[in-house]
Amino acid sequence: MRRAALLLGLLLMGGCTGATPAAAPPGADPIMAGPVASTRPPGATHPGRSGPLTPDEAAMARIAWRYFENNTQASTGLVNAVHNYPSTSLWDVASSFAAVVSAREFGFISAAEAEARLGRALGTLAGLLLFRGECPNKAYNTATAAMATYANQPGEIGCSALDVGRLLIWMRIVAQRYPALVEPVGAAVAHLNPASMVRDGVMFGAAVGPKGETQRLQEGRLGYEQYAAKGFQIWGHDVSVAARPEPYALVRLYGAAIPYDSRDPRVLGAHNYVVTEAYALDGIEFGWNHPGDPAPDPFVHSDGWMAATAQHVYDAQQRRFEQTGILTARTEHQLASDPYFVYDTVFSDGRPWATITDTGRFVPEFAAVALKGALGLWALWKTAYTDKLFQHIKDASDPARGLYEGILEKGGNIEAFTANNNGIILETLLYKRSGRIYRP
Repeated sequence: MRRAALLLGLLLMGGCTGATPAAAPPGADPIMAGPVASTRPPGATHPGRSGPLTPDEAAMARIAWRYFENNTQASTGLVNAVHNYPSTSLWDVASSFAAVVSAREFGFISAAEAEARLGRALGTLAGLLLFRGECPNKAYNTATAAMATYANQPGEIGCSALDVGRLLIWMRIVAQRYPALVEPVGAAVAHLNPASMVRDGVMFGAAVGPKGETQRLQEGRLGYEQYAAKGFQIWGHDVSVAARPEPYALVRLYGAAIPYDSRDPRVLGAHNYVVTEAYALDGIEFGWNHPGDPAPDPFVHSDGWMAATAQHVYDAQQRRFEQTGILTARTEHQLASDPYFVYDTVFSDGRPWATITDTGRFVPEFAAVALKGALGLWALWKTAYTDKLFQHIKDASDPARGLYEGILEKGGNIEAFTANNNGIILETLLYKRSGRIYRP
Protein backbone atom coordinates (compact mmCIF):
# COMPACT_ATOMS: atom_id res chain seq x y z
CA MET A 1 0.00 0.00 0.00
CA ARG A 2 2.78 2.44 0.88
CA ARG A 3 5.36 2.05 -1.84
CA ALA A 4 7.67 4.53 -3.51
CA ALA A 5 9.56 5.13 -6.77
CA LEU A 6 11.89 7.58 -8.47
CA LEU A 7 12.14 9.56 -11.68
CA LEU A 8 15.64 11.01 -11.89
CA GLY A 9 14.72 14.13 -13.88
CA LEU A 10 13.53 16.98 -11.63
CA LEU A 11 11.31 19.88 -12.60
CA LEU A 12 11.09 22.25 -9.64
CA MET A 13 8.01 24.42 -9.94
CA GLY A 14 5.88 26.79 -7.89
CA GLY A 15 8.71 29.11 -6.82
CA CYS A 16 10.87 26.25 -5.49
CA THR A 17 14.64 26.31 -5.67
CA GLY A 18 16.47 23.10 -6.38
CA ALA A 19 19.54 21.25 -7.52
CA THR A 20 20.22 18.09 -9.45
CA PRO A 21 19.64 15.21 -7.05
CA ALA A 22 22.60 13.17 -5.96
CA ALA A 23 23.09 10.32 -3.57
CA ALA A 24 24.08 11.55 -0.15
CA PRO A 25 27.82 11.01 0.37
CA PRO A 26 28.85 8.70 3.19
CA GLY A 27 30.13 10.42 6.29
CA ALA A 28 29.07 14.01 5.66
CA ASP A 29 25.28 13.75 5.67
CA PRO A 30 23.62 17.14 5.01
CA ILE A 31 20.45 15.98 6.72
CA MET A 32 22.42 15.42 9.93
CA ALA A 33 24.33 18.68 9.69
CA GLY A 34 21.91 20.50 12.02
CA PRO A 35 21.26 19.76 15.69
CA VAL A 36 19.33 16.62 16.48
CA ALA A 37 18.27 17.71 19.95
CA SER A 38 15.33 20.07 20.27
CA THR A 39 15.56 23.29 22.22
CA ARG A 40 13.83 22.82 25.56
CA PRO A 41 11.01 25.37 25.95
CA PRO A 42 10.60 26.64 29.53
CA GLY A 43 8.15 24.47 31.45
CA ALA A 44 7.54 21.96 28.64
CA THR A 45 7.43 18.26 29.43
CA HIS A 46 8.07 16.87 25.95
CA PRO A 47 8.83 18.25 22.47
CA GLY A 48 6.06 20.04 20.67
CA ARG A 49 2.82 20.77 22.48
CA SER A 50 2.18 19.57 26.01
CA GLY A 51 -0.59 19.65 28.54
CA PRO A 52 -4.25 18.79 29.09
CA LEU A 53 -6.62 19.03 26.16
CA THR A 54 -8.33 22.38 25.65
CA PRO A 55 -12.11 22.41 25.02
CA ASP A 56 -11.51 22.57 21.23
CA GLU A 57 -9.05 19.67 21.37
CA ALA A 58 -11.33 17.58 23.59
CA ALA A 59 -14.21 18.20 21.19
CA MET A 60 -12.09 16.92 18.29
CA ALA A 61 -11.17 13.81 20.27
CA ARG A 62 -14.79 13.02 21.14
CA ILE A 63 -15.92 13.42 17.54
CA ALA A 64 -13.04 11.23 16.33
CA TRP A 65 -14.08 8.53 18.81
CA ARG A 66 -17.63 8.67 17.46
CA TYR A 67 -16.30 7.14 14.23
CA PHE A 68 -15.25 3.99 16.15
CA GLU A 69 -18.52 3.81 18.06
CA ASN A 70 -20.29 3.78 14.68
CA ASN A 71 -18.01 1.39 12.81
CA THR A 72 -16.94 -1.40 15.17
CA GLN A 73 -18.25 -4.85 14.20
CA ALA A 74 -19.49 -6.62 17.31
CA SER A 75 -18.94 -10.05 15.76
CA THR A 76 -15.19 -9.60 15.21
CA GLY A 77 -14.09 -6.47 17.06
CA LEU A 78 -12.69 -5.14 13.78
CA VAL A 79 -13.45 -1.61 12.64
CA ASN A 80 -14.50 -0.58 9.13
CA ALA A 81 -11.64 1.27 7.46
CA VAL A 82 -14.16 3.59 5.76
CA HIS A 83 -17.50 4.62 7.26
CA ASN A 84 -20.13 1.90 6.81
CA TYR A 85 -17.91 -0.16 4.50
CA PRO A 86 -17.10 -3.56 6.07
CA SER A 87 -13.47 -3.92 5.01
CA THR A 88 -10.12 -3.21 6.64
CA SER A 89 -6.36 -3.59 6.36
CA LEU A 90 -3.97 -4.36 9.19
CA TRP A 91 -2.72 -0.76 9.02
CA ASP A 92 -6.28 0.35 9.81
CA VAL A 93 -6.55 -2.26 12.58
CA ALA A 94 -3.53 -0.57 14.17
CA SER A 95 -5.26 2.80 13.92
CA SER A 96 -8.32 1.31 15.62
CA PHE A 97 -6.10 0.06 18.47
CA ALA A 98 -4.67 3.58 18.74
CA ALA A 99 -8.21 4.90 19.01
CA VAL A 100 -9.22 2.51 21.81
CA VAL A 101 -6.06 3.17 23.84
CA SER A 102 -6.55 6.92 23.45
CA ALA A 103 -10.28 6.83 24.21
CA ARG A 104 -9.60 5.00 27.46
CA GLU A 105 -6.92 7.48 28.52
CA PHE A 106 -9.26 10.39 27.75
CA GLY A 107 -11.99 8.77 29.86
CA PHE A 108 -14.42 8.22 27.01
CA ILE A 109 -14.66 4.51 27.86
CA SER A 110 -13.87 2.41 30.92
CA ALA A 111 -10.82 0.19 31.28
CA ALA A 112 -13.10 -2.84 31.09
CA GLU A 113 -14.62 -1.68 27.80
CA ALA A 114 -11.21 -0.91 26.31
CA GLU A 115 -9.93 -4.34 27.30
CA ALA A 116 -13.03 -6.02 25.87
CA ARG A 117 -12.77 -4.16 22.55
CA LEU A 118 -9.07 -4.92 22.19
CA GLY A 119 -9.43 -8.52 23.35
CA ARG A 120 -12.18 -9.25 20.84
CA ALA A 121 -10.10 -7.88 17.97
CA LEU A 122 -6.99 -9.75 19.13
CA GLY A 123 -8.95 -13.01 19.22
CA THR A 124 -10.05 -12.38 15.64
CA LEU A 125 -6.47 -11.63 14.52
CA ALA A 126 -5.25 -14.86 16.12
CA GLY A 127 -7.68 -16.83 13.95
CA LEU A 128 -7.39 -15.05 10.59
CA LEU A 129 -6.86 -17.12 7.48
CA LEU A 130 -3.52 -16.12 5.95
CA PHE A 131 -2.55 -15.48 2.36
CA ARG A 132 -1.55 -18.93 1.11
CA GLY A 133 -1.05 -19.91 4.73
CA GLU A 134 1.95 -17.64 5.15
CA CYS A 135 1.18 -13.98 5.98
CA PRO A 136 -1.86 -11.73 6.56
CA ASN A 137 -3.91 -10.80 3.53
CA LYS A 138 -3.94 -7.11 2.58
CA ALA A 139 -7.70 -6.83 3.23
CA TYR A 140 -10.32 -8.56 5.38
CA ASN A 141 -14.08 -8.31 5.67
CA THR A 142 -14.73 -6.74 9.07
CA ALA A 143 -18.06 -8.50 9.61
CA THR A 144 -16.81 -12.03 8.85
CA ALA A 145 -12.99 -11.71 9.17
CA ALA A 146 -12.72 -13.49 5.81
CA MET A 147 -9.93 -12.63 3.39
CA ALA A 148 -11.12 -10.12 0.81
CA THR A 149 -10.10 -8.31 -2.33
CA TYR A 150 -9.97 -4.51 -2.46
CA ALA A 151 -13.56 -4.67 -3.75
CA ASN A 152 -14.43 -6.59 -0.54
CA GLN A 153 -15.19 -9.77 -2.44
CA PRO A 154 -13.92 -13.13 -1.13
CA GLY A 155 -10.34 -13.70 -2.22
CA GLU A 156 -6.69 -13.33 -1.36
CA ILE A 157 -4.51 -10.62 -2.88
CA GLY A 158 -1.20 -10.66 -1.03
CA CYS A 159 0.49 -9.28 2.07
CA SER A 160 1.79 -5.86 3.15
CA ALA A 161 4.84 -5.73 5.38
CA LEU A 162 4.24 -2.02 6.02
CA ASP A 163 0.73 -2.69 7.32
CA VAL A 164 2.01 -5.50 9.54
CA GLY A 165 4.85 -3.29 10.83
CA ARG A 166 2.43 -0.62 12.06
CA LEU A 167 0.21 -3.25 13.66
CA LEU A 168 3.22 -4.77 15.45
CA ILE A 169 3.95 -1.38 17.01
CA TRP A 170 0.43 -1.10 18.37
CA MET A 171 0.33 -4.72 19.53
CA ARG A 172 3.32 -3.95 21.74
CA ILE A 173 1.72 -0.73 23.01
CA VAL A 174 -1.45 -2.67 23.92
CA ALA A 175 0.62 -5.29 25.75
CA GLN A 176 2.46 -2.53 27.65
CA ARG A 177 -0.73 -0.88 28.85
CA TYR A 178 -2.99 -3.90 29.38
CA PRO A 179 -1.20 -6.72 31.25
CA ALA A 180 -4.25 -8.98 30.94
CA LEU A 181 -3.85 -8.86 27.15
CA VAL A 182 -0.18 -9.87 27.00
CA GLU A 183 -1.01 -13.48 26.13
CA PRO A 184 -3.68 -12.63 23.50
CA VAL A 185 -1.25 -10.17 21.93
CA GLY A 186 1.46 -12.82 21.83
CA ALA A 187 -0.90 -15.35 20.27
CA ALA A 188 -1.98 -12.90 17.59
CA VAL A 189 1.59 -11.89 16.75
CA ALA A 190 2.69 -15.52 16.50
CA HIS A 191 -0.25 -16.38 14.25
CA LEU A 192 0.36 -13.45 11.87
CA ASN A 193 3.85 -14.88 11.26
CA PRO A 194 5.87 -11.67 10.77
CA ALA A 195 9.04 -13.74 10.34
CA SER A 196 7.73 -14.82 6.94
CA MET A 197 7.99 -11.19 5.77
CA VAL A 198 11.66 -10.66 6.63
CA ARG A 199 14.74 -11.92 4.83
CA ASP A 200 18.35 -10.73 5.10
CA GLY A 201 17.35 -7.58 6.97
CA VAL A 202 14.76 -6.58 4.35
CA MET A 203 10.94 -6.49 4.59
CA PHE A 204 9.01 -8.34 1.90
CA GLY A 205 5.37 -8.24 0.94
CA ALA A 206 3.64 -10.77 -1.28
CA ALA A 207 1.38 -10.58 -4.31
CA VAL A 208 -0.30 -12.87 -6.82
CA GLY A 209 1.78 -13.05 -9.99
CA PRO A 210 0.45 -13.08 -13.58
CA LYS A 211 0.37 -16.87 -13.61
CA GLY A 212 -1.12 -17.18 -10.15
CA GLU A 213 2.25 -17.69 -8.50
CA THR A 214 3.29 -16.03 -5.25
CA GLN A 215 5.59 -13.08 -5.83
CA ARG A 216 7.86 -11.83 -3.04
CA LEU A 217 8.46 -8.08 -3.34
CA GLN A 218 10.76 -5.86 -1.32
CA GLU A 219 8.42 -3.41 0.36
CA GLY A 220 8.78 0.13 1.64
CA ARG A 221 10.33 3.41 0.61
CA LEU A 222 11.95 6.17 2.60
CA GLY A 223 9.97 7.22 5.69
CA TYR A 224 7.36 4.49 5.77
CA GLU A 225 10.00 1.77 5.48
CA GLN A 226 11.97 2.97 8.50
CA TYR A 227 8.81 3.52 10.56
CA ALA A 228 7.37 0.06 9.82
CA ALA A 229 10.76 -1.56 10.44
CA LYS A 230 10.53 -0.42 14.06
CA GLY A 231 7.49 -2.68 14.50
CA PHE A 232 9.47 -5.71 13.38
CA GLN A 233 12.44 -4.68 15.54
CA ILE A 234 10.24 -4.47 18.64
CA TRP A 235 9.42 -8.16 18.21
CA GLY A 236 13.02 -9.22 17.65
CA HIS A 237 13.24 -9.45 13.85
CA ASP A 238 16.34 -8.35 11.95
CA VAL A 239 15.30 -5.58 9.58
CA SER A 240 18.60 -3.75 9.73
CA VAL A 241 18.68 -3.05 5.99
CA ALA A 242 15.11 -1.72 5.94
CA ALA A 243 15.84 0.49 8.95
CA ARG A 244 18.66 2.33 7.14
CA PRO A 245 17.76 5.47 5.18
CA GLU A 246 19.99 4.59 2.22
CA PRO A 247 19.59 4.73 -0.71
CA TYR A 248 18.34 8.28 -0.93
CA ALA A 249 18.94 11.53 -2.76
CA LEU A 250 18.09 15.14 -1.88
CA VAL A 251 15.98 17.83 -3.44
CA ARG A 252 15.68 21.40 -2.13
CA LEU A 253 12.20 22.84 -1.66
CA TYR A 254 12.06 26.40 -0.38
CA GLY A 255 15.56 25.92 1.00
CA ALA A 256 14.80 22.71 2.89
CA ALA A 257 16.83 19.61 1.93
CA ILE A 258 14.21 16.89 1.40
CA PRO A 259 15.45 13.28 1.24
CA TYR A 260 13.61 10.98 -1.13
CA ASP A 261 14.10 7.34 -2.02
CA SER A 262 16.44 6.96 -4.97
CA ARG A 263 15.44 3.47 -6.12
CA ASP A 264 14.40 3.66 -9.75
CA PRO A 265 10.70 2.99 -10.52
CA ARG A 266 11.59 1.99 -14.06
CA VAL A 267 13.11 -1.09 -12.47
CA LEU A 268 10.97 -1.54 -9.36
CA GLY A 269 7.65 0.11 -10.28
CA ALA A 270 7.08 2.03 -7.05
CA HIS A 271 6.53 5.71 -6.23
CA ASN A 272 8.87 7.70 -3.99
CA TYR A 273 6.31 9.92 -2.32
CA VAL A 274 7.44 12.09 0.59
CA VAL A 275 4.52 12.73 2.95
CA THR A 276 4.00 13.92 6.52
CA GLU A 277 2.37 10.81 7.97
CA ALA A 278 5.35 8.47 8.37
CA TYR A 279 7.55 11.10 10.04
CA ALA A 280 4.74 12.38 12.26
CA LEU A 281 3.81 8.87 13.43
CA ASP A 282 7.46 8.18 14.26
CA GLY A 283 7.59 11.35 16.36
CA ILE A 284 4.25 10.77 18.11
CA GLU A 285 4.81 7.09 18.89
CA PHE A 286 8.59 6.89 19.39
CA GLY A 287 9.71 10.49 19.91
CA TRP A 288 12.04 9.85 16.94
CA ASN A 289 13.95 7.30 19.00
CA HIS A 290 15.07 3.78 18.23
CA PRO A 291 12.65 1.23 19.74
CA GLY A 292 15.11 -0.23 22.26
CA ASP A 293 16.53 3.07 23.41
CA PRO A 294 15.07 4.38 26.68
CA ALA A 295 16.21 7.94 25.72
CA PRO A 296 15.39 9.39 29.16
CA ASP A 297 15.62 12.98 27.89
CA PRO A 298 12.57 13.51 25.62
CA PHE A 299 14.32 16.44 23.93
CA VAL A 300 17.14 14.30 22.51
CA HIS A 301 16.20 11.95 19.67
CA SER A 302 18.30 8.80 19.35
CA ASP A 303 17.02 8.26 15.78
CA GLY A 304 18.53 11.54 14.70
CA TRP A 305 18.16 10.96 10.97
CA MET A 306 14.37 10.58 11.24
CA ALA A 307 14.14 13.60 13.54
CA ALA A 308 16.19 15.77 11.21
CA THR A 309 14.27 14.63 8.13
CA ALA A 310 10.96 15.33 9.85
CA GLN A 311 12.20 18.85 10.57
CA HIS A 312 13.04 19.40 6.90
CA VAL A 313 9.64 18.06 5.79
CA TYR A 314 8.00 20.47 8.23
CA ASP A 315 10.16 23.41 7.14
CA ALA A 316 9.31 22.97 3.45
CA GLN A 317 5.58 23.06 4.21
CA GLN A 318 5.75 26.13 6.44
CA ARG A 319 7.90 27.99 3.91
CA ARG A 320 5.50 27.12 1.09
CA PHE A 321 2.76 28.83 3.09
CA GLU A 322 4.97 31.84 3.82
CA GLN A 323 5.77 32.32 0.12
CA THR A 324 2.45 31.37 -1.47
CA GLY A 325 -0.20 31.84 1.21
CA ILE A 326 -1.32 28.20 0.72
CA LEU A 327 -1.80 26.34 4.00
CA THR A 328 0.11 23.10 3.54
CA ALA A 329 -0.07 19.77 5.38
CA ARG A 330 0.56 17.09 2.78
CA THR A 331 0.00 13.40 3.31
CA GLU A 332 -1.97 10.55 1.79
CA HIS A 333 -5.73 10.83 2.19
CA GLN A 334 -9.06 9.43 1.11
CA LEU A 335 -11.59 11.16 -1.13
CA ALA A 336 -15.37 10.92 -1.15
CA SER A 337 -15.43 10.13 -4.90
CA ASP A 338 -13.22 8.76 -7.67
CA PRO A 339 -10.22 8.22 -7.42
CA TYR A 340 -11.06 7.74 -3.70
CA PHE A 341 -7.42 7.72 -2.52
CA VAL A 342 -4.41 9.90 -3.34
CA TYR A 343 -0.85 10.39 -2.22
CA ASP A 344 -0.74 14.12 -1.58
CA THR A 345 2.98 14.72 -1.36
CA VAL A 346 5.73 17.16 -0.57
CA PHE A 347 7.65 15.50 -3.40
CA SER A 348 7.04 12.50 -5.65
CA ASP A 349 8.00 11.19 -9.07
CA GLY A 350 10.29 14.11 -9.82
CA ARG A 351 7.75 16.80 -8.91
CA PRO A 352 7.34 18.94 -5.80
CA TRP A 353 3.85 19.14 -4.31
CA ALA A 354 2.62 16.30 -6.52
CA THR A 355 -0.82 14.81 -5.85
CA ILE A 356 -0.98 11.37 -7.46
CA THR A 357 -3.07 8.21 -7.51
CA ASP A 358 -1.56 4.82 -6.76
CA THR A 359 -1.09 4.35 -10.52
CA GLY A 360 0.91 7.59 -10.75
CA ARG A 361 -1.77 9.76 -12.38
CA PHE A 362 -1.39 13.42 -11.38
CA VAL A 363 -4.58 14.87 -9.89
CA PRO A 364 -3.64 18.31 -8.52
CA GLU A 365 -7.28 19.25 -8.00
CA PHE A 366 -7.31 16.93 -4.96
CA ALA A 367 -4.45 18.62 -3.09
CA ALA A 368 -5.59 19.17 0.49
CA VAL A 369 -4.76 20.04 4.05
CA ALA A 370 -5.09 16.51 5.42
CA LEU A 371 -6.45 16.63 8.97
CA LYS A 372 -4.15 13.95 10.36
CA GLY A 373 -1.15 15.59 8.70
CA ALA A 374 -2.05 19.07 9.96
CA LEU A 375 -2.64 17.87 13.51
CA GLY A 376 0.63 15.90 13.48
CA LEU A 377 2.55 19.04 12.52
CA TRP A 378 0.63 21.01 15.17
CA ALA A 379 1.43 18.51 17.92
CA LEU A 380 5.13 18.17 17.12
CA TRP A 381 5.94 21.81 16.27
CA LYS A 382 4.57 24.54 18.51
CA THR A 383 4.68 27.48 16.08
CA ALA A 384 2.49 30.27 14.79
CA TYR A 385 2.16 28.35 11.52
CA THR A 386 0.77 25.22 13.18
CA ASP A 387 -1.59 27.43 15.20
CA LYS A 388 -3.02 28.51 11.83
CA LEU A 389 -3.33 24.89 10.74
CA PHE A 390 -5.24 23.98 13.88
CA GLN A 391 -7.66 26.87 13.48
CA HIS A 392 -8.19 25.82 9.86
CA ILE A 393 -9.12 22.21 10.68
CA LYS A 394 -10.64 22.20 14.16
CA ASP A 395 -14.26 22.40 12.98
CA ALA A 396 -13.92 20.13 9.92
CA SER A 397 -16.19 17.38 11.17
CA ASP A 398 -19.63 15.85 11.32
CA PRO A 399 -20.34 15.28 15.04
CA ALA A 400 -22.45 12.25 14.18
CA ARG A 401 -19.82 10.51 12.02
CA GLY A 402 -16.32 11.77 12.81
CA LEU A 403 -13.67 14.12 11.49
CA TYR A 404 -13.46 14.85 7.78
CA GLU A 405 -10.49 13.53 5.87
CA GLY A 406 -9.28 16.99 4.89
CA ILE A 407 -9.94 20.40 3.40
CA LEU A 408 -9.09 20.86 -0.27
CA GLU A 409 -6.52 23.55 -1.00
CA LYS A 410 -8.95 24.98 -3.54
CA GLY A 411 -11.66 25.04 -0.84
CA GLY A 412 -14.27 22.62 0.46
CA ASN A 413 -14.25 19.72 2.92
CA ILE A 414 -13.43 16.16 1.92
CA GLU A 415 -16.50 14.54 3.45
CA ALA A 416 -14.98 11.09 3.82
CA PHE A 417 -14.62 9.37 7.19
CA THR A 418 -11.92 6.77 7.90
CA ALA A 419 -10.47 4.75 10.75
CA ASN A 420 -6.94 5.82 9.88
CA ASN A 421 -7.65 9.55 9.99
CA ASN A 422 -9.73 9.45 13.16
CA GLY A 423 -7.42 6.98 14.89
CA ILE A 424 -4.27 8.97 14.12
CA ILE A 425 -5.97 12.16 15.33
CA LEU A 426 -6.82 10.46 18.64
CA GLU A 427 -3.27 9.23 19.18
CA THR A 428 -1.89 12.64 18.20
CA LEU A 429 -4.01 14.32 20.88
CA LEU A 430 -2.84 11.67 23.35
CA TYR A 431 0.75 12.59 22.49
CA LYS A 432 -0.06 16.25 23.19
CA ARG A 433 -1.36 15.32 26.62
CA SER A 434 1.11 12.62 27.65
CA GLY A 435 4.15 12.53 25.34
CA ARG A 436 5.45 9.71 23.17
CA ILE A 437 3.23 6.67 23.23
CA TYR A 438 5.60 3.71 22.94
CA ARG A 439 7.32 2.89 26.23
CA PRO A 440 10.70 1.17 25.96
